[in-house]
Amino acid sequence: MKITICGSLVFSDKMSEAKEQLEKEKHEVRLPLLEVEDEKGNIISAKKYHTIRKTANAGETWVWDRKEEAMRIHFDNVVWADAILILNYHKNNIPNYIGANTLIEMGLAFYHKKKIFLLNPVPNISYKEEVLAMKPIIINNNFELINQMV
Repeated sequence: MKITICGSLVFSDKMSEAKEQLEKEKHEVRLPLLEVEDEKGNIISAKKYHTIRKTANAGETWVWDRKEEAMRIHFDNVVWADAILILNYHKNNIPNYIGANTLIEMGLAFYHKKKIFLLNPVPNISYKEEVLAMKPIIINNNFELINQMV
């Protein structure tokens, strides 16, 4: 199965681990961009970029150019896949966090009739109803459940 992993970039290390685990099971896996080019052309990690982005102002166009590029590339990854796997860990004092970008990616997968897997249960967030309406398959950190869906 072709799987695209989605989630907050603060979980990029976990994304790489999940990719390895899924590839051992013979899945093809794509991740969000884990590195980007800064304003000077230097390659920086997604985590560092995430930190920069959180304090950037509207005038720092390179930041928003990279964000747009990363979103478009990852949308292509969602469309390419048979399924997406949302890595929803604890973040911002919210257990099983699903952020805005991840919600958008879920919506795109839903629209394209892709399977949507959640690593952990649906969080208690203001858009919980929208997440539930997409009928994600909750695997409770059990990757074997994905293999059973092939």
